[in-house]
Amino acid sequence: MAHRSADPILIVDDYSRMLRIIRGLLRQLGYEEVEEASDGASALAKLRQRPFRLVISDWNMEPMSGLELLRAVRADPALAALPFIMVTAEARAAKIAEAREAGVSDYIVKPFGAEVLSTKIATLAGC
Repeated sequence: MAHRSADPILIVDDYSRMLRIIRGLLRQLGYEEVEEASDGASALAKLRQRPFRLVISDWNMEPMSGLELLRAVRADPALAALPFIMVTAEARAAKIAEAREAGVSDYIVKPFGAEVLSTKIATLAGC
């Protein structure tokens, strides 16, 4: 399932305030087509229902973490090439390495603004 620029961006976070913040930043950047999921399991279900252009996921969620979601996406042949940005308050090198090893496309450390998000999205071809 190839993603197209008209496909929505999926944002995943168990904290509704963070979903609103990221949605607002994406709107500032001109991305109107945005869907939300409040945990990794519901995000995975949405990803399997329709194409998305990009996933922006929080790392620390229950019951399925962002890292577990990333691993499930990379293990699914239909989703494996989907650009995936991980968002977390963790800036430790070991955490970043763990996300890279799992196949993350890019990584954003909280707090962040529209400029950082714009730069990260711009580095992902076709987004």
